[in-house]
Amino acid sequence: MNFDLSEEQELFKASAERFVQPIDTEFRRKLRSKDNGYDRARWQELAELGLIAVAAPEEAGGLGGSAIDLAVIAEALGNGIAPDPWLENGVLPVRLLAKGGAADALEGVISGSSIVAFAHAERGQRYNLAASSMKALASGDGYLLSGEKTFVLGGGMADAFIVTAVLDGETAAFLIAGDAEGLDRRDYRIADGGVASELRLNGCNVDSAARLDLNLADLEEIVSDVRLLSAAELLGLGARLFADTLTYVKEREQFGVPIGSFQALQHRLVTCYGALEQARSMVYRAALADRSNVEAWKRSAAGAKAYLADQIDMVAREAVQMHGGMGITDELSIGHAMKRVMLLAKLFGDGETARAEYAEAA
Repeated sequence: MNFDLSEEQELFKASAERFVQPIDTEFRRKLRSKDNGYDRARWQELAELGLIAVAAPEEAGGLGGSAIDLAVIAEALGNGIAPDPWLENGVLPVRLLAKGGAADALEGVISGSSIVAFAHAERGQRYNLAASSMKALASGDGYLLSGEKTFVLGGGMADAFIVTAVLDGETAAFLIAGDAEGLDRRDYRIADGGVASELRLNGCNVDSAARLDLNLADLEEIVSDVRLLSAAELLGLGARLFADTLTYVKEREQFGVPIGSFQALQHRLVTCYGALEQARSMVYRAALADRSNVEAWKRSAAGAKAYLADQIDMVAREAVQMHGGMGITDELSIGHAMKRVMLLAKLFGDGETARAEYAEAA
């Protein structure tokens, strides 16, 4: 089997690498210090490179990228420790809007002119995608939504939200403007420096066009996509953590010799290297899985996420420990990478949750 990237995939990878190459810790701190945790001008640049459009099907105005295409981009962004919410505010809403039939809103996301966040999490629900406390009632020619959502990733920079709610006993999804009457938002900082939100809808009235053509099965399939791509980004982060640590132990001296010459550290680095090689195989095996069998595909994505969540977390902790206390600070890229690893490892299910789903599907 030929594992080389195609010419198009090499171009996607090169575009992502060029986009993140100039980033240093000072730039990242300034970017994250903004009120919403990001810079819209930079988001526009990301969109102009086609890195958002690649997630959308061609018939919807996108580039129709494959799972491998997207995994290549995610890995490159991870390797550059990109502060860009490409996954949560790019790929995820693009997939939801494309599947939900919201062509106008999708066009805005692809072009970078609008930013959308997915509001699904509720208190006491952990990683369950089914809506519970958020309720939607038919009202005239529209719907009335009431309830709360917590941990809306990327909510601080969002112009609109895709909100899940219980409608006639089933989970439905609605596209709601960020300034809609009856919608209250509280923003807060999260581990990687971004800004998430909590939403409270107090009888928020939306028209019938706000409802997306999405059901719970659709949401689960799309989230499996995002799980796989979060694993690919974790792979890139892990590779960067390992490379930076390897360079550091060759330069840092103790007792007159580089600490990389200590056998105990060499053994731990070998363990990290082996974990990374296995992680790469897991990611691309899942990306190449046959998607015609949806349940088998979701199982592969869950397996990849479960393995990457645990192993890259281990690599990150080893990297920080070998750097010492400064490894956790914002002065080194190691600290920024670990914080992103902590977030992605639990996105749409931590390792334990993903393993349980993998086992149930086996």
